[in-house]
Amino acid sequence: MTVTVETGQWQLDATASSVGIRHRTMWGLVTVKGVFGALDGRGEVRSDGSAVGTLTFLVASLDTKNAKRDTHLRSEHFFDADHHPEITFAARSAELRDEDQVHVVGQLTVRGISRPLSLTARVTDRDAAGLTLHTEFGLDREQFGMGWNQLGMIRGRTTVTAALRFTRATA
Repeated sequence: MTVTVETGQWQLDATASSVGIRHRTMWGLVTVKGVFGALDGRGEVRSDGSAVGTLTFLVASLDTKNAKRDTHLRSEHFFDADHHPEITFAARSAELRDEDQVHVVGQLTVRGISRPLSLTARVTDRDAAGLTLHTEFGLDREQFGMGWNQLGMIRGRTTVTAALRFTRATA
């Protein structure tokens, strides 16, 4: 079944979407997981079938189920939420490939540092109300100025997972 998407404006349904992170810490013995609670996004599907858009989520909404850790993650050692309250991903190009695979090229900005990011998302749900995209990819947090690593406890890449539900934007 080939997925087709109507042209026009689309908006993120934040109540049906999630963006999470996970990272192995304590020398790889513990996996820390967190979810961003405040998400926003919108995009446009063009007449040629390609799409562009922006996702934004608030750093202060990161919840790892540990208040002390969350405060530390919001500090200047990691996300520096006081100076950089938002993380944004600007999709410059999104193209449907291989039935349900979407190749996305864009720019991720964390802590005021922007880096190119290409990823693949999968259309997992499509109905008259909208569509859902799922993706998972790894990031090197040091590329975004998050090099804090007390006693070498934090190594490797951070995994980002997202389930993004988009609906047609209403006028």
